[in-house]
Amino acid sequence: MIPEFSETEIQRYARHILLPEIGGTGQAALRAASVLIIGAGGLGSPLGLYLAAAGVGRIGLVDDDVVDLSNLQRQIAHATDRIGQPKVESAAEAMRAVNPLVRVDAHATRLDAGNARALVGSYDLVCDGSDNFRTRYLLADACALERRTLVSAAVLRFEGQLSTFRPHRGGPCYRCLYPAPPRDGAVPSCAEAGVFGAVTGVMGTLQATEALKEILDIGDSLAGRLMVWDALAARFHTIRLSPDPDCPLCGTHPTIHDLSAHAASHAPSGACAIHAG
Repeated sequence: MIPEFSETEIQRYARHILLPEIGGTGQAALRAASVLIIGAGGLGSPLGLYLAAAGVGRIGLVDDDVVDLSNLQRQIAHATDRIGQPKVESAAEAMRAVNPLVRVDAHATRLDAGNARALVGSYDLVCDGSDNFRTRYLLADACALERRTLVSAAVLRFEGQLSTFRPHRGGPCYRCLYPAPPRDGAVPSCAEAGVFGAVTGVMGTLQATEALKEILDIGDSLAGRLMVWDALAARFHTIRLSPDPDCPLCGTHPTIHDLSAHAASHAPSGACAIHAG
């Protein structure tokens, strides 16, 4: 018996507790942890469901969109009878149905320069499942400034990318990899180029795996590495990343000290936020 858990929790998390890398101590760490998810769509759906199933104690969802019929080809947290409902409410309902023991905070708002640092600073770890570059750069900057680890995934067509950024622990940040956003229109949106639904499921599940590893401090982190998956070729490859000493966010002489540069941004550029090349 594990005295700090109820009998229901022991039964629910039995397969985790059996793993020597997790056990009761690790499961207790998951219960004590909090994770913020940006985007309750294709990536956020499997990500949120698996974090809830794993027993992460508090999960925040940030999204200002509503469920649309075109979402249901890939956004598996939503259902046909919830079309028109705010995505954060729909996803929270699905997550609570999986595990009523977890707390789900639904933030039906767009991440912006005014709320980003407060939201990010209220959680232990952050996961980016957004669909546009302006949000991605804003979130990356906020996480670095608030010293929060960021697990970031992106998809487009048949490709996915995944990495973990924790510059406060000496690794590269998002801007070390991609110093500035591409110009508007340079990368097609999912609405223009399409996305294979199951690719978002795979990448969201991998993102959940990396987030749980960070909480549990097990295995090899993706910090300092970018994982790229080509679904059509059935091939993964990994690219090594290094901190950029000239990075404007985390370099030797940073020029980004707050989010004021993001205050001028309004509507996000439409893209699935995966960099080409």
